[in-house]
Amino acid sequence: MTLGDMVDVLHAKVLVGEEKLDTPALTACCSDLMSDVLAFVNEKTVLITGLTNPHVLRTADMLDLKCLVFARGKVPTDDILEGAADQGLVVMTTKVTAFTACGLLYEAGLRGVPIEWPEGEEQ
Repeated sequence: MTLGDMVDVLHAKVLVGEEKLDTPALTACCSDLMSDVLAFVNEKTVLITGLTNPHVLRTADMLDLKCLVFARGKVPTDDILEGAADQGLVVMTTKVTAFTACGLLYEAGLRGVPIEWPEGEEQ
């Protein structure tokens, strides 16, 4: 699946990075807690969130994320969008909830980030 395919699946509007929609999306994660994203995401992925503050941008930068999807029709401020453009991110918004966005993307073949369980802990 490409980021462009995601636009179609989510009926999303691209806010930044339209020229990069041919980028492959291999996995996705969904969270409004950036500490969880930092703790569990270890590969280049797509972040689905409803959080539109600068923490999202810093998290994306730290993890070299490729795309931010803002759920529930949320649109970040111009300074966030400018920062995303500077980082080379694709940013889109969709009117569906984060839960629905995840379901639609999963149904279309995109999977979540695999979680590594610490040795000795049961799943």
